[in-house]
Amino acid sequence: MKLSRTSASKGAGSAEVTGFYDADTGSIQYLVSDPETRKAALIDTVLSFDHKSASTCTDSVDAILRYAETEGLEIDWILDTHPHADHLMASSYLKDRVGKPNAIGEKIKDIAVLWRDYYNLPDAFEPERDFDHLFADGDTFQIGELPVRVMLSPGHTLGSISYIVGNDAAFAHDTFMQPDAGTSRADFPGGTTDDLWNSLQALLALPDDTRLFIGHDYGTEHRPGPEWESTVAEQRRHNIHLGGGASRESYVEQREARDKTLALPDRMLHVLQMNLRAGRAPDPEPDGHSYLKIPLNRF
Repeated sequence: MKLSRTSASKGAGSAEVTGFYDADTGSIQYLVSDPETRKAALIDTVLSFDHKSASTCTDSVDAILRYAETEGLEIDWILDTHPHADHLMASSYLKDRVGKPNAIGEKIKDIAVLWRDYYNLPDAFEPERDFDHLFADGDTFQIGELPVRVMLSPGHTLGSISYIVGNDAAFAHDTFMQPDAGTSRADFPGGTTDDLWNSLQALLALPDDTRLFIGHDYGTEHRPGPEWESTVAEQRRHNIHLGGGASRESYVEQREARDKTLALPDRMLHVLQMNLRAGRAPDPEPDGHSYLKIPLNRF
């Protein structure tokens, strides 16, 4: 089992959350459960992908399923916050393996339109086919007896969503980093720094003791080990991009300057072609193999 850590329930209405760290991509995968009913959801799981050989492996996510079984948890939902650019989603695999519905935000349909052009695949990507639920801002559902509210949180992508679970947990994906690392980039197609600012402020409006669970951590010079949990109060006071009441203008200037220095994720052009299909490979060609189409000189 790769590095994992559990955030215990705080009592009635509070979820138990176990994060599983994927060192290859710096991603955190979450197993979220209702202690009363033992019902659970998986959020932002990773299908291991070697971009050099274009090969996939399910060992890591299978280990999470074994952990859930050992803990007596029944998985009812397979959730993603957005179509990820740095890791391959395990959504389609888990849907087949567990037999429970998968879901993502409804604006994946708009993201698909953008990427049909980049890949020159005008008939590709049918989110309504590959996902059982496309959530809109404000939609609600349950994990066991825990209420879940969907919050549209664009900026990193135009269709990112957060899941507000129970009374004290928010899965904030690629909005915040840990306070000592700041915030996430907003330079992918369809993303904007202004939108990200608004999403960050909406999350900071949650109660101070809300646990914020983020999508990535890479450590820092002073903190080599990965972390992924903070609180709204900690982010408001100590986030290096926002703490101390930074203005919208100063934040946008700082974020956009930083984004100009960042290279594209090395898996992006591979995995988005699958993640817009819930992590499903393109249909096999007559030789029985699936192939990815990679655009040259578009980025």
